Amino acid sequence: MRYTIIPVTPYQQNCTLLVCEHSNKAALVDPGGDIDLLLEEVQKQGVELESLLLTHGHLDHVGGTAELAAKLSLPIIGPQLEDDFWIKLLPEQCRMFGFPESAGFTPQRWLNDGDTVKVGDEVLQVIHCPGHTPGHVVFFSETERLALVGDVLFKGSIGRTDFPKGDYQTLIDSIVNKLWPLGEDVKFIPGHGPMSTFAAEMRSNPYVGRYAVSS
Repeated sequence: MRYTIIPVTPYQQNCTLLVCEHSNKAALVDPGGDIDLLLEEVQKQGVELESLLLTHGHLDHVGGTAELAAKLSLPIIGPQLEDDFWIKLLPEQCRMFGFPESAGFTPQRWLNDGDTVKVGDEVLQVIHCPGHTPGHVVFFSETERLALVGDVLFKGSIGRTDFPKGDYQTLIDSIVNKLWPLGEDVKFIPGHGPMSTFAAEMRSNPYVGRYAVSS
């Protein structure tokens, strides 16, 4: 499996194009906007887009979803049902933050902890990691040792918890109890900013590093 990170929206949100190299099937994870840019990359790579995968319901992660799904007849998969209220509020989110208008939508499939999703022949594990939002999920490839963590974890930081239904301790617990056990060798694509590894964050992240956890 290969991946291409495509920053979109004024928030430079990391939309990821995941490609199964065996089947040439692909998925876009968190298509937050700039649809022409996303489709240009899909066409450039010559892959067959088969689904849209969502980590959570914030507008910079889902703003382009409804239009893309309608344009290409793609299924929307994720996040977990607890984020339905965010998706229903999408038009209001866009007005509040000055984003292009975007319609709400209903995913074809809500995800739960322990589910799996496929991109071509590749299997991704679904890990429910609430805290930033209540229905946030993480996609994990065991074979690639790669996690797409949305806004749960960043290089040197963690997701905000001051939005409705966010909770700081829940987020810390999600990272320490659900992500760290996957292994220090796991590399991750965050919702914003550069990639990192769990090992690096365990060592130096001021919020969830080893010293923070033990304090």
